[in-house]
Amino acid sequence: MALGFDPYAVPTPCYVIDERRLIANLEILQTVREKSGAKILLAQKAFSMYSVYPLIARYLDGTTASGIFEARLGYEEMGKPFGKETHVFAPAYKPQDIEYLTQICDKIIFNSPALLYKFSNTVEASGKNISLGIRVNPGYSEIETELYNPCAENSRLGTPAEEFFREYHGGADGLHFHTMCEQNSDTLARTLAVFEEKFGGVLSGMRWVNFGGGHHITRADYDLDTVIDCCLRVSQKYGVQVYLEPGEAVALNAGYFVSEILDIRQNGMHLAILDASAACHMPDVLEMPYRPPVAGSGLPDEKAYTYRFGGPTCLAGDVIGDYSFDSPLQTGGRVVFGDMAIYTTVKNNTFNGMPLPAIYLLKTDGTLQTVREFGYEDFKNRL
Repeated sequence: MALGFDPYAVPTPCYVIDERRLIANLEILQTVREKSGAKILLAQKAFSMYSVYPLIARYLDGTTASGIFEARLGYEEMGKPFGKETHVFAPAYKPQDIEYLTQICDKIIFNSPALLYKFSNTVEASGKNISLGIRVNPGYSEIETELYNPCAENSRLGTPAEEFFREYHGGADGLHFHTMCEQNSDTLARTLAVFEEKFGGVLSGMRWVNFGGGHHITRADYDLDTVIDCCLRVSQKYGVQVYLEPGEAVALNAGYFVSEILDIRQNGMHLAILDASAACHMPDVLEMPYRPPVAGSGLPDEKAYTYRFGGPTCLAGDVIGDYSFDSPLQTGGRVVFGDMAIYTTVKNNTFNGMPLPAIYLLKTDGTLQTVREFGYEDFKNRL
């Protein structure tokens, strides 16, 4: 893992977003846009560091949101200043939310035909040219982790085909489905076959279709030709504008998390306590779960010295993972985790009064720019 910066040059704990890697991802996404004709949106639920939205706006078509505050952020930081699109989807809305969203959104996606009809008069009364869509549930997903599977049994996300055709009587401009998570384009191709079988008949009367997120487009082994072919085929067959809304792919491998070793002790194995918490600073480590990469490390027992990294909270399970190193670690040393731009700053918390990590931007010229530092007031004001 080539860092390109001195981990001792930043405070800990600290997120460092790598502008160069971010640009590399955006260039790949731009290639897909140009070759497929699809529009690509930033899914802010994965990455919402709006200080780099001017950069992202040079490559993508806008933002998509999962709630009212995300929608406002996308509009204020990318939609309004750069003329980009602002989309929103939520499983349900409050009436006052819809009234506000009509002032800032280009597309509002509802979870069912019933919700579309419930709020369509409010949207029409706004006098805004807003396109309305419905999220459908094709009933097909290859996601193995149930926590992230929108097509799991009894899912609340999207309308299954039987319910859709029983309740839908027109009025939508587009369909949206989201059934993927960190997957390649072969999964998209198989998903589209099911989606078209169930909803292709109504898609021809629509203006757009959104393939959702979960497309790992910027991963090294991702098959770009297949996603491009999928977008082109659907667009041409049904006469619709295709949208993709990746979150992870925008900032995949574009960030680091720097922490300090606070203590090293022994209890059956070497235990290193960091000022980095899985529970507070990288919750997906516990939720997914997964083992994030660490610079200079190997698998447990692969190298001479193996340590279990744990956080400073009272949560017994606040464990990041086991890592091995060529040399013994020392108290006060730095540990750098990779792929820490996504689902970190957007999900972190102050459980146990843990300080929120600082955020730095590693510029293309190698300089480090302070984006935000946090203190006690940030913890107190949340309570």
